[in-house]
Amino acid sequence: MQVPRALRPLTTPAYRWLAAALVSSLIGSGIWMVSLVWQIIALGGGAADLSLVAGAAAVGMLLTTLLGGALADRIPQRRILLVVEATRAVTVGIVALLAISGMLQVWQLALVAFIGGVMGGMYYPAYSALLPTVLPQDQLLAANGFEGMTRPVLAQAAGPAAASALIAVTSPGTALLVTALSGVAAVLCIIRIPDLPVQGEPAADGRHPAVALLLDVRDGFSYMGRTPWLLGTLVFASLMILVMIGPFEVLVPFAIKDQAGGGPQEHAIVLAAFGIGGAVGSLVVASLKLPRRYLTVMVSLWAVGCVPLIVFGVTDQIWLMVIAAFVVGAMFNGGVVIWGTLLQRRVPSHMLGRVSSLDFFVSLAFMPLSMAIAGPAGQLLGLPVTFLIVGAVPLLIGLVAIIAARMTTDEIAHPLDTATETAEAPVEPVVVVAAERELEDACV
Repeated sequence: MQVPRALRPLTTPAYRWLAAALVSSLIGSGIWMVSLVWQIIALGGGAADLSLVAGAAAVGMLLTTLLGGALADRIPQRRILLVVEATRAVTVGIVALLAISGMLQVWQLALVAFIGGVMGGMYYPAYSALLPTVLPQDQLLAANGFEGMTRPVLAQAAGPAAASALIAVTSPGTALLVTALSGVAAVLCIIRIPDLPVQGEPAADGRHPAVALLLDVRDGFSYMGRTPWLLGTLVFASLMILVMIGPFEVLVPFAIKDQAGGGPQEHAIVLAAFGIGGAVGSLVVASLKLPRRYLTVMVSLWAVGCVPLIVFGVTDQIWLMVIAAFVVGAMFNGGVVIWGTLLQRRVPSHMLGRVSSLDFFVSLAFMPLSMAIAGPAGQLLGLPVTFLIVGAVPLLIGLVAIIAARMTTDEIAHPLDTATETAEAPVEPVVVVAAERELEDACV
């Protein structure tokens, strides 16, 4: 009996352990997200305390994401994942015991959140660089689809549901303890993965390790700048996030409340639809072959996927908002699956950690700014006009990116619909001056 395309990576023992570690980590993240909120409330804290803890995690992640990519190109990625999960398990376990014993304080949660952010900045580049070493190229699309499918299901649904049940029966401290145990489970899975050698280049003789890491980060930016398809995609993605993520996070709840008369339950349904759509979109893309026009399809999925957000500005029906959120989630995550596979197929192995960290950094850097301007924009322009801009502007940016980065020509010259394509050497630069300035101004 032939194994379905989407499940073929699970026939590889090393990937099965990597996938099991990912599942444990995602469940733990979902439990942490909910238990953290209610633990702060149990301590008598409020929104300001939650912002402090969440901000500490974001700062930690931003500080280490780029260095995490450089480390992933120099240190065996399995060891990085081991350190990350072990550190999370120990630190969260400590605050869990403090919470259960009644000795926990908010500053301790903030410290652990900061450490978790630091670890998170190292996790994604290491995971992305490790994946192509344990799987053949023709299975990378399915593996990325598996991640795209499990992330919303586990981190946004199963984990929070488990946390809610634990808190209802016991306490937030117990839920935090289970979060720590999920880290222990991830460590036990990662131990079973072979310790594969790094394919990166060693530092030059006499170069201080810290200097070498900084130069590696610089080389990652240099590679991005002289690789048109990569620069064009990252510039497009960063501007798309700037335009849409803030309104989705900040203004959608007000659209539900003010236009449809909904409340927290309806908001939860809309968010669940987005997560389920993401899982479905990931599964569908993972079950198919990589498209011949992979760059065009990927950018189009993201750009066109923003159009349904217009619905939130013009309707007073919850069911229409649910459908719109489902479609946005499906198309966005479908593009993400192609993007992850594209990086692993076309970026040279010794640069993959750094390029993955750049991708992660870009997605993080614009989120706070987008959320900061979404509220004032909604008040000044009104929800209908704001969501019209959110749905239409990515279409224009996507078209410019496809043309300026010559994606249609590039994807034909570098086909990925076969298993024999290898990462190419850096290509000559293309001029995307205005977009590059936007990127530099945002410190990306």
